[in-house]
Amino acid sequence: MNSQNDLVYGVTRKADVATARLIREREHFSHNVMVSVGVSRMGKTGVIFIELRAKVSSSYYCERVLGEGLLPDIRAKCRQYRWPLQQDGAPSHTAKNTNYLKRVNVSLIEPQMWPPNHPDLNPIDYAVWGALQQQV
Repeated sequence: MNSQNDLVYGVTRKADVATARLIREREHFSHNVMVSVGVSRMGKTGVIFIELRAKVSSSYYCERVLGEGLLPDIRAKCRQYRWPLQQDGAPSHTAKNTNYLKRVNVSLIEPQMWPPNHPDLNPIDYAVWGALQQQV
């Protein structure tokens, strides 16, 4: 709450004014929600919500986000088609998780091979997050 809105101008003390009569303002900042999603020409995955206050380490990302969330969805969407995984530059994505991806037979587009920032090549950054923010 904004404490500046707790000012009361009058001859009575603030403690004597009913709480319902004081002007209250909504919170200025919404709570953060961290999600992960996959998008391709074959479709989109379900939204994976990161646990509140979770530390997204490389192991958390590999086991919970990829292993239990995105990879099963991606495999169901793509079926027999071959597909590479492209991640963004988050520390948990760029850490030494390539062993995990090799173990689960996922080809990875390495960061040095990423395309430049372009709306057609990075639909999540340019289309999905904006639409999701508007809905929220």
